[in-house]
Amino acid sequence: RRYLLLKGKDLKKNFTNAIKEFVGILGLSEASPMWVKENIVSVNRKSLDKVKASLAIYSEKIELIKVSGTLKSLN
Repeated sequence: RRYLLLKGKDLKKNFTNAIKEFVGILGLSEASPMWVKENIVSVNRKSLDKVKASLAIYSEKIELIKVSGTLKSLN
């Protein structure tokens, strides 16, 4: 798993919509996002590139601040 530190408005809804729009429901299930905190989400490491691409092209601004293998290093 990889942990993503995000910045933006209405992150939970927009994050899910961004992935669905770019890679569809199957891609969303492969990424299996789990919210750790309000602005930290955990995703499957094999889907990390697809998730990053989804966030880059989504119309609502979702800024990916940092990606880490551990929660401790995000703080």
